[in-house]
Amino acid sequence: MARRFRLTAICSILLTALFLFPALPVSAQDIFVTPIPGVPFSAVVTVERSRIQPDGSVVALTTVRNIGRDSLGRIHNETRMLLPKASTQDRQLIRVHLYDPQTRISTIIDPQEHTYARRIVNHPPSVLPPALLSATPSGTSLPANEFTKQEDLGIRDIEGLPAHGIRETQLIPAGASGKQVAVTDEYWYSDDLRLNLMIEHRDPRREMVVMKVSQITRNEPNPALFSIPEGYERARSQK
Repeated sequence: MARRFRLTAICSILLTALFLFPALPVSAQDIFVTPIPGVPFSAVVTVERSRIQPDGSVVALTTVRNIGRDSLGRIHNETRMLLPKASTQDRQLIRVHLYDPQTRISTIIDPQEHTYARRIVNHPPSVLPPALLSATPSGTSLPANEFTKQEDLGIRDIEGLPAHGIRETQLIPAGASGKQVAVTDEYWYSDDLRLNLMIEHRDPRREMVVMKVSQITRNEPNPALFSIPEGYERARSQK
């Protein structure tokens, strides 16, 4: 089972980075919806990101975004602005990513410019681990070495669904500070939704990120979520 939930995280990242829009920045700490038919849902992703500044101070940022998938496997995935945790402003919608596995059409919507960019994916995303990834017998994508270990965290309930957790720890050798650093990543995968319900990334040198899926509805989402809004024009670069 560990192989399957790591598969979801890694394949999702590679799907975005390699197959859809290579120029878009991609973070390894992200929850991306895989285009799997027959498992419709809609939900909200809450993001908490704490960035450690050079002087040691911490800047706490948050945002929320909507995600969804219909029975055809079409996905809706938003990007919204990160704002200080104490801010009461709305988290502005920056980008919407749509993907239709039947037509292999990937669409990026820009709400600020009221434009969209569309392309057909040459190689549809696979549900199997990409051959270029190194996989250990336990299912991790990290090459086995003396500085990396994986722990099975068992099953826990997240939003009413059983989720299987794995923690990956990379030990960074002591540098100028003279202290060894442990960088950890936790993935909590729901086999029911074929989705990571929570991801935690902790790097004491740089940042801490927690992403959690909540407000899960197992019904068919509004079809409008998978369409280009009325009045939007194709981006000039694609005309």
